Amino acid sequence: MAEEKAEHLAVIKAGTDASELSPRQIVAELDRYIVGQGDAKKAVAIALRNRWRRKKLEPSIREEVAPKNILMIGPTGVGKTEIARRLAALSGAPFVKVEATRYTEVGYHGRDVESMIRDLVKQSMNMAQTRARENVKMKAVDAAEERLLDILLPEPASYAADKANDKAPGSANDQYEKTRVKLRKKLKDGALDARDVELEVASVGEVAGVFAPSMGEEMGAELQDALARMMPRKTKKRKLTVAEARVILESEEAEKLIDQEAVTRQAIDNAENLGIVFIDEIDKVAGSGKSSGPDISREGVQRDMLPIVEGASVSTRWGLVKTDHILFIAAGAFHISKPSDLLPELQGRFPIRVELKDLTEEDFRRILTAPKNALTKQYAALLGTEGVKIEFSEDGLAAMARIAATVNSRSQNIGARRLHTVMEKLLEEVSFEACEMAGKKVLVDAKMVETRLKPIVEDEDLAKYIL
Repeated sequence: MAEEKAEHLAVIKAGTDASELSPRQIVAELDRYIVGQGDAKKAVAIALRNRWRRKKLEPSIREEVAPKNILMIGPTGVGKTEIARRLAALSGAPFVKVEATRYTEVGYHGRDVESMIRDLVKQSMNMAQTRARENVKMKAVDAAEERLLDILLPEPASYAADKANDKAPGSANDQYEKTRVKLRKKLKDGALDARDVELEVASVGEVAGVFAPSMGEEMGAELQDALARMMPRKTKKRKLTVAEARVILESEEAEKLIDQEAVTRQAIDNAENLGIVFIDEIDKVAGSGKSSGPDISREGVQRDMLPIVEGASVSTRWGLVKTDHILFIAAGAFHISKPSDLLPELQGRFPIRVELKDLTEEDFRRILTAPKNALTKQYAALLGTEGVKIEFSEDGLAAMARIAATVNSRSQNIGARRLHTVMEKLLEEVSFEACEMAGKKVLVDAKMVETRLKPIVEDEDLAKYIL
């Protein structure tokens, strides 16, 4: 198992497509951040691997293979969102998280459902632009350096005419070339970073900014782009340091080198074939079955969501985007409603259903220490900045886990988020006085946990408000 995990990490470091990892390796990576929920991890690992399998198919059948969308069912704080977020980070795929309650059916005030796809494409564009800039970074750095040298050492009026003929040692042109070489070396070494230079920079247009907010979200963005293309580019002179000017010039040079049409095509392709949309709180738009008539707003959102999940073409500012092969992961607690309260057609578009289990006391103890970003590691690092060393004993961890489980059972079950409130209340005094405790060591053991938290836990009314 250790060898397999080491092999997996080597693959990630080498930059290999994460979809080429086996489902077992994907689960091993998710285990680094999320405790338990093996069924959900297995489902998303298979979904990611299926993308690799689909790419290997013949084009004729590839288009027929649709992603198997996933419906996660479980209480808040058990890892639904974290699983989807870590999966997207692992695969390097465009990913957006949306709340179903933010949308209303077309014709009512609110965001339309298609905007989740526009958000996905925007994220994909940002990722494609970042990769494109990295690819041309070295060329952009060199070009920006030449422009800075031109500003620092303007070319003499006679140089352009004479440089082809006069290169004799000691000539004016020869001296200019030598001075430019010296300046280039200083520029590379950072010796000129504090020097001031004047630079022509683009000024932000005001017309689009005035009209865009009063229009729809997508229409406002379209208007800004259209006006930016039609209106002449305005510039103004600004005094900047060489270090500041270098950043602006490198960005400008990178934009010149990037093939924007190729970037747009790649971004749309990534969104269509690799994109992941995580729809949270989908249970909030499901009918509870208690009302006698249809709930227009809730059912309206489901009806508008249905064609997007089934496969449709959505208009974005970068062109039409097909949703046929986007992976949709929906999640909800389903405390009041149940999955069968969703529209039957929408239920059918989420064929894989996984139930995430409530966290146990042992899960809480593992969450405190096992994940790479565990809470105990975070607090130790935070207080370490003040010179305070904090350690957690085994009995202290067990006591915190027991209290978190107890409070969840007595009041609203908020899953692992309960540990945040427990830890914050436990270390409140230490955090307050840390700046005066430099060099001291704090041991968080069972005695400290019981002393700080037991009175609150025993008073159930008080616990409801504090923990």
